[in-house]
Formats: sequence, structure tokens, C-alpha cells
Amino acid sequence: MTTTAKFNELKSQLEGDLFVDNVQRVLYSTDASQYKEMPLAVTRPKNKEDIKKIIAFARDNQTSVIPRGAGTSLAGQVVGSGIVVDISKYMNRILEFNEKEKYVIVEPGVVLAELNLFLAKYGMQFGPETSTANRCVVGGMLGNNSCGLHSLVYGSVREHILEVDAILSDGSETTFKPLTKEEFKAKMNGNPNALEKTIYTNIFQILSDSENQQEIRDKFPDPRVTRRNMGYAIDVLMDSEMFSEGEERFNFCKLLAGSEGTLALSTQLKLNVIPLPPKHRGLLCAHFETLEESIYGNLIALKYKPTAIELMDDPVMQAAKQNIEQRKNRWFVQGDPGAMLMIELSFETEEELTSTAEALANELKEAGLGYHYPLITGPENIKRVWSLRTAGLGLLANVPGDRKGVPGIEDTAVHPEYLPDYIADLKKVLAKLGLSSIYYAHIATGEIHFRPLINFKDPKDVELFDTLMNEVAALVKKYRGSMSGEHGDGRARGKFIPFMLGEKNYQLVKSVKKAWDPDNIFNPGKIVDTPPITENLRVIPGKAIPDYDTSFDFSNNRGYFRSIEKCNGSGDCRKSPKIGGTLCPTFMATRDEDKSTRGRANILREFLYNNEKEQAFDHREIYDILDLCISCKACKSECPSNVDMAKLKAEFLQHYYDIHGIPLRSKLIAYLPRLNRLAMVFRPISNAVMNTSLLKKSIGFSAKRNVPSLSKITLNRWVGNGLPNPESETKGRVYLFNDEFTNYNESDIGIKAIFLLTQLGYEVKIPATKESGRTFLSKGLVKTAQKIAIENVKLLKDIITAGTPLVGIEPSAILAFRDEYPELVKGSLQKDAEKLGENSLLIEEFIAKEVEKGNIDSTAFTTEERKILIHGHCQQKAVASTDPTKKMLSLPQNYTVEEIPSGCCGMAGSFGYEKEHYDLSMKIGEMVLFPAVRKAEAETIVSAPGTSCRHQIKDGTGKKALHPVEVLYDALL
Repeated sequence: MTTTAKFNELKSQLEGDLFVDNVQRVLYSTDASQYKEMPLAVTRPKNKEDIKKIIAFARDNQTSVIPRGAGTSLAGQVVGSGIVVDISKYMNRILEFNEKEKYVIVEPGVVLAELNLFLAKYGMQFGPETSTANRCVVGGMLGNNSCGLHSLVYGSVREHILEVDAILSDGSETTFKPLTKEEFKAKMNGNPNALEKTIYTNIFQILSDSENQQEIRDKFPDPRVTRRNMGYAIDVLMDSEMFSEGEERFNFCKLLAGSEGTLALSTQLKLNVIPLPPKHRGLLCAHFETLEESIYGNLIALKYKPTAIELMDDPVMQAAKQNIEQRKNRWFVQGDPGAMLMIELSFETEEELTSTAEALANELKEAGLGYHYPLITGPENIKRVWSLRTAGLGLLANVPGDRKGVPGIEDTAVHPEYLPDYIADLKKVLAKLGLSSIYYAHIATGEIHFRPLINFKDPKDVELFDTLMNEVAALVKKYRGSMSGEHGDGRARGKFIPFMLGEKNYQLVKSVKKAWDPDNIFNPGKIVDTPPITENLRVIPGKAIPDYDTSFDFSNNRGYFRSIEKCNGSGDCRKSPKIGGTLCPTFMATRDEDKSTRGRANILREFLYNNEKEQAFDHREIYDILDLCISCKACKSECPSNVDMAKLKAEFLQHYYDIHGIPLRSKLIAYLPRLNRLAMVFRPISNAVMNTSLLKKSIGFSAKRNVPSLSKITLNRWVGNGLPNPESETKGRVYLFNDEFTNYNESDIGIKAIFLLTQLGYEVKIPATKESGRTFLSKGLVKTAQKIAIENVKLLKDIITAGTPLVGIEPSAILAFRDEYPELVKGSLQKDAEKLGENSLLIEEFIAKEVEKGNIDSTAFTTEERKILIHGHCQQKAVASTDPTKKMLSLPQNYTVEEIPSGCCGMAGSFGYEKEHYDLSMKIGEMVLFPAVRKAEAETIVSAPGTSCRHQIKDGTGKKALHPVEVLYDALL
């Protein structure tokens, strides 16, 4: 039987999914590390029976099984040539919660942040909290023995894992839990499960040997280093009552913690849960001139019993300035500190918090350490500060050039008392090798994430990386630290276990693997018998990076391909709707890797980098995977690496169409503003025809959709009859951009906008312009959009200023001036486009600014009480903000404004109209938006700035949503 036939047979036996196509294998060939290896197949099991069948298949066919959760591992733990088992799609249920006994039972694919949202309702939490909490899964946390921000008080997963239901390499099932001495011995004697008997006998033989015990005590990392995960945790098992004077019962769960899926596959986990922290919390964000100052500051801070201390150095904070989302989270930063300590203090009373923070700040001042010590309080503010810190990994992708902060030495840990000397020694090593590094993360527990800048495309840097790893290993050993603190050994650090632990201990570790997995089925090449650390890299050292002529300007990232490479695999795009935010709506709705921003970036990178075709962009695989990118732009702001997939997609489509031609539907949608000009001549007939099933079917629209009707009169024609003037002295002049959607489909909103601005005292002018070009951009006709951008910049550059801004009604149209135009026009016009973009405002932004200036106040509006629910436009959230919308609609003094915590509505321009996308579009709407609208009281006003959002709300809920302009206009006295 052929391999394909064998996999087809396996597929027929599984309740879950199995893929052997090239695209899915590419998607799962990488993680967040520098490694890449093509798997044989990808599976997504639905239950433990599926997993047992996959293991049996691997054993019968001499291949391996690679367990995978969110794929955020940094040491190549989930990269391999066998069968990937992705448990995140289906095996993600919370099975049982016992509030009295303080435990929860979950499947391994449960996302940590979702688990803690559930537990928070009961005043509880799962202690270990990684920076990837909004997408990492509990099974992966067990595999890595994850720690996180608060490990100073909560420790690691190893301290909180109670029981594990697992499948062993022979397919047998077992439960690992605390055992008495008698129960342990029973596992070795008369146990019907032969493999289980073997693994208990193996560990008994290892740890009951006094010489082995002494070797472990002498050579394993300092037990005071809480973040130590080298090899298997036999040193921890040795401290149980079975083998020492310890009081803790033996529990193999402690060995599984940090085993990286190399010993068994978990199907169910019983976790210890703890109370939420005290309600009075604050972050003392101590600013230091130098990194060295912050290291000594850490030693002082530890005396005050903080719940966390995190480090950020200057390069990370500088990178945050380039990120739309994180730039907003720097509000508390004063100047440009060389380093910052974020010191979390938690107390039962506010008085204890403030007095402790004051005492700590005073001691730092007396020691001559630091210059600014703001205390950040309030849940939302604290959340924003932690967001800035945890974005560190992704932010580092914004460092320009091919040298990036790579994982390798980033996970080393030593006892905090040795940090000053250790870092001084490390700096000497880096200087000797001509390297610089970024420093951030868990300084309280002796683990700082060092990210030396390495270019794996350069063969010399590959050799340099190997040299660096060897030198740092010697340094860590000098201080009895651990090369692996929380990110695991994987294939990046497994090589150093013999050196770090000694050859005898390494042989003990290998014997554990052999006992548990004699056929080497589970995740081979990790922890033991690892391949060289410079093999199976994502890039081929010495291979040239492809370069392309593009319509968009990608020079900030040194070209199109390097713009793709900004994705480092951190997986921030794998959030669920429960977590909040917009990124990534199609993943949120499906939990499919190929519908995430990371998945799309990986496919783009793979097929362009390894292209063998005459036309580099002639890849149907890329075309298909980008088809479900809805160009919401959330990745541009919410992804710490600022991967702008909408821009990458539009550029690709232009090249693809140059080769294959433009599909009729795409052409019709792109040219819709110009077709509407003709359709207006026959408006009643046009409106009737456009909503016939025959026409919808012929152009590929869903029959379930209502196509937007043409207005009775275009805004241009209405304006031709003359514009109203302010009744009193004018407060200034504004230019209203008559976008293509307002002009033809919603001129009534445009008319109300003019009356609103006029009544508020502003002279309104309608400048001569072309359409915005949004429809062309959304369908990939970038060359045409570029011509429109150039013409609009020329038409507006001499009249639009900060004092006479361009104001827009439709977010997707006006924000094109700010977002795309500066990257579409070339040469001397680019500066003009940037200036134009700065002065192109959403009407809500304009009014909010005028409120701040004191030019508009509540006296112009009704005093009636109304409640308003807002749904923000995706591009508004990504490129601008919904805050001005909330501020504008709060002008009437008795208007209560609440923003729906929705991401994308799902319509996304024409996406939701297209028949093959209709179901997914509605599924996205049903995640948060539709239920919130349906739940609203009948008298509540639903408002949405985006025209497609309003249509989606109408189609999905039957409720009419108003533009904020309509709401405020109706509130005028």
C-alpha cells in the first residue's frame, strides 16, 4: 500500500482531520523559532481515540508523532518530520471545576487566557501566566513547564499540575497522579500495563542509586534557580518521599512538565487553581539610565516581596514607538530610559500599596539608582503596561535589517544574586564576538531574555551563532544556572545537556526517554539526540532574498519579502473572540491555522523563497490562502511585528492578475464607483435589477444578501444646488471628502454631515477629488489605486492643512489617505501624501478635536437620555481609534455611550456579499457583534461608522444601525 493510501485509510478512521497536502504541511513546518522541517502529515484529533489511532499508525509505519498546541515554541519543539498532532482545534473543553477542592480538569487544547476568564468568575486563577497567555494552550504549557510573569510567587506548571491522563507510546492509557510509597511499588509489581511498569521500574532504578543521586545533586542546576528545565526533571522527582526525606508524594506529572511531548501525549489535565491576587495592585515602573543600574535595582526591589519584576531595555521600548497599538501604551514613559523595571506590588489595602511603593522608590533613590518612579494603578492601566512588556518578542521583529534578535541564549537563568556578574561576563562574550543584544523579561527570577542580533542568511553568522551558544553555555555552567528556563530545550538547547549536566546524568536522561518511548515515536530530536543547532533553519544560509518591483513602497522594511519576514511566528493572530481585539477574525471564527495571519505569512514566505517558476507570483496556493484574508488591517496594529497582511495581499493580487487576468467579479467590485455613475441615470431600474437573484447569481453574490441601493440623489448633485453657511461667525473651514459610498449609496448621511458641521459653526467645502480607491485596493487593483492616489494628492496638497483639514464620513475611504496613499505615491509627492494623511480626519476625530479646543460643547444638543452602542470599523481601530467616536457621541450630556467589544463585523467590504464567503462572514458576526445587538433594548441606538458594518448588522440582526453623524445630527437642538 502506498503512503497516500495508508493516510487515506487513517483519515477514514478519524473523527478529526488529517491533511497531507503541501499547503497544510508548510503551515505546520515552523513555529516561533528559527527552525523549519516539513512534516509527513497534519492531524487535528477530536478525542483520545483519534490520538490512539494516530500513535498506532506512527508505530506501524516507523514514523513519529509531534504534539502541537498554538505553535509558539521558541526552540523548535513542534518542528519535525513526522505527523503533527494539533490539539488546539477540537480538544479545548473545560471539563470540570471544583470550587471547594480548588481544581479544574481540562483538555490540553484549552487556551490559558480563556481558562482564566472562566475561573475569574469564581475568584480563582491558574497561577503560571505566560506572555503568550491569549493563545498558548495548557498542554503546551505542560510540555514546556511554563512560568510567566508571576513565577516569583506562583512558580511554574510543575507546581500546579495535579494529574494527567495520558496515552503512552504503546497506545495504552494511564493516569499520572501523586502516589504513596505503596502505590508506587504496586506500579512495579503485578502491573498489567507492561510499559507503565517499565517506566516506574526505570525511575526507581535511577533514583534509588545513591551514586546517581549524588551526581544529580552535583551537576544539575542550582535548585535555588526556580526556572530550570534542562533535560528531564529527575532532580525534582528525587526530592519526593520515595527517594529522599522529602514529604511530597511521588508524581510523574512533574516529569511530564518540561518533557516537550517526548514521553507521552496528554488527553486530560487536572490543575490546581488559586485565588486571584489581592485587589490593590500597582506597578512601580522604575526608569534607569543604564541596564546595569536596573540589575542592582532588581536586588533592592526583591526585598519588598513583589509579585513580579519584569525588565525592558531601551531597544524594546524604542521598537514600541513604531507599533500603532503599543505606542499608546507608552504614556507613562518619561524620556528614553536605558532600562525599566516593572515592579508589581499587591496588597489587601491601598495604604499598604502606596507606602510600600514609596519606600521602594526612596531606597532606589538613596542608592543612586533610577530617575523616575511612577506608580501605575487601575486594572486597565496595569493591563496596558503588561501588554507593552509582553509584546517584546513581536516588537523585536521591527528591528530593521536582516539581523534579528534570535532565540538561543534567550532562556538562560541564574540565581538573581549572580545576575550582575553574569551579565557583565555575557557582555564581554558578546563584545568579543562583535554582537549586540536586547535584554528583557523575568529579571526577578534570574532569567533575562537575551536576544543577540543574528542574520541566519549569512553563513558567517550561522557559525557565529554556534560559537555564541557554546560560549554562553560555559558561562551559565560557571554560575550553576540553566540554559533552559521556561522555553524548553527543543532542538536549540538539547545539544548542551551533556555539557551542562555531565555525561552520566545525560545517560540517565536518555534512559528515561528509552524506557518511556522505546521506538522513538514521540517528538524525536528534542531534549535527547538532538540534531545540530544550525540544521533545518527557515532560511538557507547564503541564498539570496528575492526582490520585486512593487506598486506599494516597501522600502521601510527593505522590500516586499522582508515585509513578509516580519512575521516571526509568535502567533498573536491566534486569539479567540473571548480574548477581545480584532486580530484575526477568520482565525477566531474557525481556529484554523491557514486562516491566521501567521499562516498566510508562512505560505507567502515559503512559496516565494523557494520559487522555481518563471513568474514568482504565479502560485495558486498563495492566491487561495489569501482569499480568506478580509483585509481588516488588525494585524497592522495588534500584531507586535506590524505585519500588514492587507497590504501584502493587495500587492500579491496585482502581480497575480498581471499574469492571469482580473476575474470579472473583482473587476465589477473595484470599478463599482464608476459603474454607479452610470447606474444613477436609471436609478429605479438599477436598484431593482441589482437585488434580483439572477444578477446576484451571475456575479457570484449570495442570494441572502441585500445589495446596497443607490440614493435618490448623489451628494455631488445635491451640493450643486449650493451649500449652507453658518448662521453666526464661522469657527473655521473644513473640506468634506465626498467618498464613493456616501456619494452614491448614502447621500442622506453626507447631507446630514454638512448640516451638522454648518450648524456647529463651520464653513463646509467639497473639494474636487477622485474616489478614494478603496474598492480597487480591496480587490488588488493596486496600479489603478495608485493612479487615483497620485491624482488626489495633487488635487488636495495645496488646500488641506491642519487648519483646513479633509474630513471624511466613511472610515475605509478617508483612512486610505492616511494609511495607503503615502506608500502608493512615489518621489516628491510622498512628502505631500504624508502631510495630507496627517490632516485627513474621520469626522469624529475632527469634532473630538474641536471639543478639546472648546469650540463645541454640549449646549448645542438635546438633554434627553439615550443609550448608544457603538461598533467600530476595523480600519478605524487599526489606523485611528474609536475613542473620538465615543467622545463625539457623548457630547449630549445625557447620552450614555458603550462600545461593543467586537472585532470585525464580518462583512469586510464585498467579502460578505460573495457567495463562497457568506457563511464565514456571518459566523464572524455571530461571535460578538450580533448577540450584543440582539441583546440591546429596543430603544438603544446602535451606531457604526462603517457602511459595510451597518449593512452586516441589518442582515444579521434585522436592526438598523446609524452612522455617528446621524446620531449627533438628530441630537441637535
